[in-house]
Amino acid sequence: MAQLTHAQYDVLERAIADRRRIAIYRRGTEYVVIPRALRLVGGRELIESTHPTTGDSFDFFIDELESIQVVA
Repeated sequence: MAQLTHAQYDVLERAIADRRRIAIYRRGTEYVVIPRALRLVGGRELIESTHPTTGDSFDFFIDELESIQVVA
């Protein structure tokens, strides 16, 4: 996934604002996290997130992801 569509950005930004969980797929692995922020780092977009159970921090570059889905 090189970049997100406008609709995908809207969904991601709403998940950040509402603190809703998202499922991120990267290199065949699913991560369910709570996104905290969307930032630009070195010209690449980064999703800062937290694991909902352990509180561990996870950072994902959007250009490395296979897909993103909001978990109901």
